[in-house]
Amino acid sequence: MERRTVQREAIKQVFKKTSRPLTPQEILERAKQQVPNLGIATVYRTVKSLSEDGSIVPVDAPGEPTRFEGAGKKHHHHFSCRRCGRMFEMAGCPAGIAAMVPEGFVMDGHEFLVYGRCKDCAQLAE
Repeated sequence: MERRTVQREAIKQVFKKTSRPLTPQEILERAKQQVPNLGIATVYRTVKSLSEDGSIVPVDAPGEPTRFEGAGKKHHHHFSCRRCGRMFEMAGCPAGIAAMVPEGFVMDGHEFLVYGRCKDCAQLAE
């Protein structure tokens, strides 16, 4: 049975209000706005529990920390900013991926990650 705590509810609200994948540290920073004494251990325990019950899903990128986002979203991909480290959702999916699969192979899924600088970081560089 899920315990309904102020900390858990604050973390769940973070995912409802955020439209991009977050690291546990980002979750902590946002949830602390509601629960100032929240600790990182509670964030990790809650993220584990929310992942297990299917409320959130992990977003993995090579060489980067695992991030999490709300479950149940339409198929989408991600953009990772090389400068600030934040990750953002991208709408849609590139067409023609299935045509790139070698002949005789059967594709059952894919991941697509774009790297660059986010809008904020791109403006700083100019």
